[in-house]
Amino acid sequence: MIQSQSEVKRVEELRQLLQQASYAYYVLDAPMMEDAVYDQLYRELQELEIKYPEFITPDSPTQRVGEKPATHFTSVRHNIPLYSLENAFNIDELQIWDQRWRRQTPKIEAVEYVSELKIDGSALALTYENGILVRGVTRGDGVVGEDITQNVRTIRSIPLRLNFAGAKSLEKIEVRGEVFLPLEVFKQINAERQKAGEHIFANPRNAAAGTLRQLDPRIVAQRRLDFFAYTLHISGMDDASIANTQWEALELLEKMGFPVNPNHKLCRSLTEVAQYYQSWDTKRLNLPYMTDGVVVKLNPFKLQEQLGFTQKFPRWAVALKYAAEEAPTRVENISVNVGRTGALTPLAQMRPVQLAGTTVSRATLHNSDRILQLDIRIGDTVIVRKAGEIIPEVVRVLTELRPDDTVPFIMPTHCPVCGQPVVRESGEAVTRCVNASCAAILRGEIEHWVSRDALDIKGMGEKLVHQLVDRHLVNSVADLYDLTTERLCALERMGQKSAQKLIDAIAQSKNQPWSRVLYGLGIRHVGSVNAQLLTQKYPTVEELATAKQSDIAGIYGIGAEIAQSVYQWFRIDANHVLIERLKAEGLQLAATEETTTAADVNQNLAGKTFVITGTLPSLSRDEAKALIQKAGGKVTNSVSKKTDYLLVGEDAGSKLEKAQALGITQLSEALLLEMLSN
Repeated sequence: MIQSQSEVKRVEELRQLLQQASYAYYVLDAPMMEDAVYDQLYRELQELEIKYPEFITPDSPTQRVGEKPATHFTSVRHNIPLYSLENAFNIDELQIWDQRWRRQTPKIEAVEYVSELKIDGSALALTYENGILVRGVTRGDGVVGEDITQNVRTIRSIPLRLNFAGAKSLEKIEVRGEVFLPLEVFKQINAERQKAGEHIFANPRNAAAGTLRQLDPRIVAQRRLDFFAYTLHISGMDDASIANTQWEALELLEKMGFPVNPNHKLCRSLTEVAQYYQSWDTKRLNLPYMTDGVVVKLNPFKLQEQLGFTQKFPRWAVALKYAAEEAPTRVENISVNVGRTGALTPLAQMRPVQLAGTTVSRATLHNSDRILQLDIRIGDTVIVRKAGEIIPEVVRVLTELRPDDTVPFIMPTHCPVCGQPVVRESGEAVTRCVNASCAAILRGEIEHWVSRDALDIKGMGEKLVHQLVDRHLVNSVADLYDLTTERLCALERMGQKSAQKLIDAIAQSKNQPWSRVLYGLGIRHVGSVNAQLLTQKYPTVEELATAKQSDIAGIYGIGAEIAQSVYQWFRIDANHVLIERLKAEGLQLAATEETTTAADVNQNLAGKTFVITGTLPSLSRDEAKALIQKAGGKVTNSVSKKTDYLLVGEDAGSKLEKAQALGITQLSEALLLEMLSN
């Protein structure tokens, strides 16, 4: 397709502007433009690339997220082994390491050290050719890692193109660093997974490592990973002409556009290193990310090269680790909590102990398997720590201090709240109460229903929910809509004004969309995102209730486990009664169409076959598919000679290449809507 010089120039201008804006936002934490302006520029670039697909380059901001999941990761041999570091656990061991390398270089006396906080994440090696990111590889075993380039592109703090004047002259460079999950993001992810009835991550490090190995890059993008660069290797020119020390390398990495941990320090002696290490022993607990030690490196590159490596570690660096904070305490009781899904979770009630700056008095024991593994009993002395310095956990039991009268703890065979028998399904570690009338389950269901991401009923706190359930004023979420100010005023600390505000908030919740109502129902494994996917496919509750399990599982992003859970939920008579009550109360159990097009009545796409690729600006794939089908068109999954149009969105992949090879007409979302309206 013929393109004007002005459009070619504009594409390059837009890429540079968006790259600068991303660097300012994600690395410098100093936004240079409003979000709306960024979105407008992004949309303009996107439209130009759709119009001229030959403009699309790997470093374009539109290429952050891949179109489809990978089927596997390819093994890649590191050009330079990505070794782990030798550990030292105190200042004495640090001095032993220092004496050891000095014996190999007896003529060197004074030397500088670079001290950097050791980020508790996953190591990553990034390769750039002529300034463009071409590969991202995990550490693996240090010699061979996995190519996860698609996932690396989703990490906003990693530049797709180096922000450095001489970047194009650098034939090949490798940047190494640590991918990590910020603590606030980690908490949010775990909260969402818990609400959806999914297993929570034990700590940010495991969450980051697991995320990097997700086959679907869109899931990686949702997790909001971050990155700190800590070293680089340059090919094609003399390293010393740009950086001849670790300190200079860190400065160069910042110039290139990489985030570097701001808390690194140039130390003139081992005493300064020790002071740096000790100063962060408590301060690190207030950082927004996990750090488990200090990495100490000899500053001169020539000295690093001279010392080289052992079979496992570099001789010129060491990880000075902080001891995981642990404390002994006594188990005073073991209680069992019942959640909204009926899951029974054993909790160790302990004598309060200070741990990582907070007072800890209880820790989850997860399930009966974990209890058997620990052999934990009431009266035991245990060692407790914070997993990932966030979640209290029992590490081990000091059986040598066990009193003679202790007995093994056995999980209850009946629900501790309602007294009904509990079950443990085959293949599951969790024991559950399956009594739908259980007060604990009901309290959890209502707390979930009123939560921010569901019906968002402000003023309905945990204590109020407990009162409503305990006084039998509410026996299901539908009963909330029958409450009156008179009934509420009879509760503790509830006046006329507060009661009226709550009644108004409950009434307002009737306007929440169908997707939020579905999420609020608390169906196992159905989170807020999955609820949106389901309601896009099934715009009414009747359609979802009568859908086949296989059809639900066929929705991209849903899968067999969620489909089974949804299908079974709608097979329960009591749930149908609940749906009818909610419908009678005026809840939104069908999607509302804000706009209509002539496609509702016209069949002007009859006989035409479409394939959709990439992420569209405003329509989901299901929405676009529905519009095409309403207009008489057909949507298939693969490009062939029979395909009439390829609907192209952001991050289009192999389908676009095949369509170009076959000469198939490409459409933007805007052009599709124009076709539908004509």
